[in-house]
Amino acid sequence: MDMKTKILLVEDEHDLSLIVCDTLHQQGYEAIAAFDGIDGLTKYKTEGADLIVADVMMPRLDGFTMAKEIRRISSDVPIIFLTAKSSIDDVEQGFDVGANDYLRKPFELRELLVRIRSLLKSRLSNNTGNSVYQIGNYCYDSIRQLLTCDGKETTISNIEARILDKLVVNIDRTVDASELMIAVWGRDEISNRNSLHGYIHKLRRAFRHDPKIAIINQRGFGYRLTAK
Repeated sequence: MDMKTKILLVEDEHDLSLIVCDTLHQQGYEAIAAFDGIDGLTKYKTEGADLIVADVMMPRLDGFTMAKEIRRISSDVPIIFLTAKSSIDDVEQGFDVGANDYLRKPFELRELLVRIRSLLKSRLSNNTGNSVYQIGNYCYDSIRQLLTCDGKETTISNIEARILDKLVVNIDRTVDASELMIAVWGRDEISNRNSLHGYIHKLRRAFRHDPKIAIINQRGFGYRLTAK
């Protein structure tokens, strides 16, 4: 493991912070602890990080607001939110401000480590692989979450980008709705299918300037992106 991989943990529960930091050190990571959003933002600006793990509910500055500020500085540093909240609205808000993953408290340290490794691997892949796709007359930059058509740029939300990432790498193939739900919300619940369909509708509008592009609803299965 790269000993220089730096993880910033922003968590106001000191006992939990100590346990997580010790575990990260044991796994060969460099762990930096901050105990509220302002402290976390300051340490990110001064020391940087390869990945951020942050609580949502914190004094002085909450995790969502901190993440918004960090996203002004870096569009690609992975952010994992820790939270006791479990509603879909909270999860959507977290992703909308730029989260890459969401872990509900209480959690197993092993699960956190798995998610950290997955995001670091994904970031390395994005840095070395293809992150720009041609979809009909549109150019899609998955890292910047940007659609460009005829010189006009449209920034899509984090949730829309998560869905589109799945669709574009499987273009002309149906992606199971459950897979899309898990990619966005971390779980598949029938009651949230309307939310998924709502974001699909937003993506269709984003592609409205090229009539050859379609996101087809394969009822009972999922969605398929085509550009013919």
